[in-house]
Amino acid sequence: MTKQVPLGADRRDAIADAAIHLVATRGLRGLTHRAVDAEAGLPPGSTSYYLRTRSALLTACVNRMLARDVSATAQPGPGPTGSPVELLNQLVIGLARDRPDDLIARYELSLEASRQPELRTAINEGGRQLRAMLAQLLDGLGVPNAEEAAWPAAAMMDGLLYDRVAGAGATLSPEAFDAAVRRSIKALLEGLKAGR
Repeated sequence: MTKQVPLGADRRDAIADAAIHLVATRGLRGLTHRAVDAEAGLPPGSTSYYLRTRSALLTACVNRMLARDVSATAQPGPGPTGSPVELLNQLVIGLARDRPDDLIARYELSLEASRQPELRTAINEGGRQLRAMLAQLLDGLGVPNAEEAAWPAAAMMDGLLYDRVAGAGATLSPEAFDAAVRRSIKALLEGLKAGR
């Protein structure tokens, strides 16, 4: 059976998805336009037609991951209450479980961005968007100064994710990780609400 070749916006998404997977599995050295074409099952030259430079390819990865993050944040979590707290829990637990390639690629790209201003701009803009969404959730939970609180809250959740894919947290069972995330987010929110 022949693989369906995506067109238009779907092709751009397929290119970004393949690039993210390559960065996660082979590192930035394994990311070439030719490798993306092969990974996505596209005709040779497709990636360079849509994204002429390596910088454009890296930025497309960041933007694609951001779009997925925004989509996940906008949808209610699968938890029993659908509460903002459960949404935060499910964002961390679900991202670690369902999108480890995105996490690994994000950390690789974040380090690369220290040397590439255009990539740093894309990462910073994405971070601002996600923190603004987080601030809205925190405000709805009664956290004072929610905009200021969004930065440490995001950093803590990112630390949990980093540890899960690149640290000792990778050794935890799914149940232990789930419980640790819930305990950490509960403690964070209680501290933020109390103004500590």
